[in-house]
Amino acid sequence: MLDRDLSFRYEDRSVPTVQDARDVIVRIVATGVCGSDVSLPNQLMTGPWLIKMQVHYWQHGQIGNYKVNDPLVLGHESAGVVVSCGDGVKSLSRGDRVAVEPGVGCTTCEDCRAGRYNLCSDMMFAATPPYDGTLTKYYRVPEECCFKLPESVSMRDGALIEPLAIAVHCCKLAGDMQGKTVTVFGAGPVGQLCGSVARAFGANTVLMADVVASRLDFALRKGATHIYQMQKVSCRENAAQLLKSSGKHTGSDIVIDATGAQPCIETGIEALRRGGVFVQAGLGQPNIMFPVGLICDKEAVFRGSFRYGPGDYKLAIALVASGRVDLAGFVTQIFPFSEAQQAFETVLQKEGIKTVICGPDVAIEEV
Repeated sequence: MLDRDLSFRYEDRSVPTVQDARDVIVRIVATGVCGSDVSLPNQLMTGPWLIKMQVHYWQHGQIGNYKVNDPLVLGHESAGVVVSCGDGVKSLSRGDRVAVEPGVGCTTCEDCRAGRYNLCSDMMFAATPPYDGTLTKYYRVPEECCFKLPESVSMRDGALIEPLAIAVHCCKLAGDMQGKTVTVFGAGPVGQLCGSVARAFGANTVLMADVVASRLDFALRKGATHIYQMQKVSCRENAAQLLKSSGKHTGSDIVIDATGAQPCIETGIEALRRGGVFVQAGLGQPNIMFPVGLICDKEAVFRGSFRYGPGDYKLAIALVASGRVDLAGFVTQIFPFSEAQQAFETVLQKEGIKTVICGPDVAIEEV
């Protein structure tokens, strides 16, 4: 295990100001801790102060192709209140409660122009090197990255719109789910939300697979129709037992992997029906042993999923507002800003489902 120094300190930072007519300044009220956050070294978090974590490779110091070489402000799953707007902002006003989409594309490249801004090579994404994140008192984003929250949605649940948008994107990539069988590997926040969205999209059967029994029990309350606890057997045996548990012996129409773990990916491809669709949502090791022969034999579709795109945030909020996705209970721990270290340790130990950190000067009761 790599040595880690988990010391914190607070520092002042300048309050961001409106620099463009479309700029919006948001006071951050709640920020969810993502699994990727605990994988980065030399991390920073800001408030009216700056919390600095001198971490010598907290886990890996790298997520896919993104490497952290310098201190970085973390956080990208945030909700807050608009405090000021540029002259060109038309849809927002001071006091609006919003979920913050934390990535800004260049708007001019081929991918942005084609409506796939999540693939923009010049994307400025919060807490992705070298761009600072949202664990701060104030954060600046353009108008199109702020989405009004219905009054029925709390700030703590507003912080879940970001991972919910990821789940929406994954499920949209899988195609038509109406009446189909969907298997999701990984009952963490994104996996759980994928299961919930799959049911909202009309899936007849949603099977959730994980190693943690308590998370599987939670999945049954949030859309899963069947659960399977992964065993220490071969991938083929796990796939067979998984399908038997749901009565889908011919295989799953759609498989979504939210783990990035090689055994889950292999088991998922084994469990996929011939001609099915496999969506890769989770990131693990950058290179794994992959059963490409089985993909070809089944003439399956394998799709990578990266963040979210146009309409995903809006649809995520609509699913919550309509009650088709129920976020109650997803947030299992809330920490004040001063206890951010404990929040990160909680996620590192995989305790509960979702951990949220209050913004600076925000009481837990306000979230």
